[in-house]
Amino acid sequence: MSSTTGELFREDAYLQSCSAAVTSVQPGAVRLDRTVFYPTGGGQPGDSGVLRFDGRDIAVLDTVKGDAPGEIDHRIDPGASLPAVGDMVEAAVDFERRHRLMRMHTCLHLLCKAVDGSVTGGSIGDGKGRLDFDIPDPVLDKDALTERLNGWIAEDHPVRAFWIDESAFDERPELVKTMSVQPPRGSGRIRLVEIDGLDLQACGGTHVRSTAEIGRVRIHKIEKKGRQNRRVQIVLDGG
Repeated sequence: MSSTTGELFREDAYLQSCSAAVTSVQPGAVRLDRTVFYPTGGGQPGDSGVLRFDGRDIAVLDTVKGDAPGEIDHRIDPGASLPAVGDMVEAAVDFERRHRLMRMHTCLHLLCKAVDGSVTGGSIGDGKGRLDFDIPDPVLDKDALTERLNGWIAEDHPVRAFWIDESAFDERPELVKTMSVQPPRGSGRIRLVEIDGLDLQACGGTHVRSTAEIGRVRIHKIEKKGRQNRRVQIVLDGG
């Protein structure tokens, strides 16, 4: 049985569960033929949730990429009672947490637009996130950035994901906004995320359908991390 996992989350970030066949069982990890669980990557944490099997819920503590391309491991307690290869399970993501990650991920794309500088790093957390920018002084203004972001959020810009050929992508280097993170390759196509009228960049992560869904945000802190490096920390204002 193939260990490659169908990535349902790429096409529908709002799909909360799916039935799937177990393709591999290892100590502390289960692989499925398809999943709604996003694996850690691109600065976005892996999903948590449960695998439902034989009337029981097996907690998924984390989701990570496997050793080979296309493999996704659902990390579970090594002491848990496991299904067997070929068994059918229901994979159900913790969608409240996932949705907060989606809101923050889309918000960080807005932050890319708001700050005129190359992104050198970043991370997405549950209700918080950060981006590092390659920019010198003058210091960014927290209040002005907060106001700009909340303005774009309130304008309710549609957000969509689509694919282009790798060859077409290679002709447009501006589509890579984060210097330290390259988009997934190998399938012959690259996934783009567009915030209508504001931003377009390569991204394999999960996003909301419109900026209004993000809710209000606040710039928590701006730190100087080097001569030309500014770390901008942002939080969802109100959870």
